[in-house]
Amino acid sequence: MDASAGLQRFFLDTTWAGVGSVLDLTPLHHQLAHVLRAQPGMRIVLLDGRGRACLAEVAQIDRQHATGRIVALLPAPPEPAVQVTLYQCALKADKLEWVWQKATELGVTRLAPVVSRRTVVRPVEALAKKEERWSAIVREAAEQSRRGALPTLLPPMRLDEAIRAAQGVRLLPWEAAGDRPGIGAALAQTQPAAVSLLIGPEGGLDADEVETAAAAGWQVVTLGPRILRAETAALAALTLVMQAAGEFGPSA
Repeated sequence: MDASAGLQRFFLDTTWAGVGSVLDLTPLHHQLAHVLRAQPGMRIVLLDGRGRACLAEVAQIDRQHATGRIVALLPAPPEPAVQVTLYQCALKADKLEWVWQKATELGVTRLAPVVSRRTVVRPVEALAKKEERWSAIVREAAEQSRRGALPTLLPPMRLDEAIRAAQGVRLLPWEAAGDRPGIGAALAQTQPAAVSLLIGPEGGLDADEVETAAAAGWQVVTLGPRILRAETAALAALTLVMQAAGEFGPSA
């Protein structure tokens, strides 16, 4: 029986040695003391965000500090075989936060906020002020979805920077893609180790921006005949990439 089944899971940016090692759980004090009402002896699962996990037991907790010890080292949940970077043109605050949360649950590797011509939130410096909140949203989503590693939040960037920075198979879903292939067809003959997705803002990417990306090697693809909201397009595209990579099991 899995000793960690049903236990609360937390990412803790720290290093640890073997069984019996003492851990400083103070960064988790609020969750332990005020949310879980933890007492000494309570067991939790800790992940270091880099693929390691352990079963830990709370040893001491007071009004400001908490400590614990490692009971057992655990295998961390596997990450997707394909590393996906989502270059998402900035959306209104609640919508972008929702994309970050759901993309984390689906297994995204990197998240990059992008400023394009039609983004509502600009300039890049305005987005940078939101990174602390975004980090918390991503961490909580990774804990809830039982991820083994934390997605990386890349610094906000301009569209031209994103176009140049992307690696792997680069896919740009566009509402005016016409009869171009979908994501499944674009990935059917390959098993890429890395995929980059570029999703436009509420008003979409304009034709000049798409042409610039295509000239730089991005493949324009379709998500079907209907016009999707930007946040819907992001998750639909990510789901299709993960499906093509076999993340959801074999195709029917």
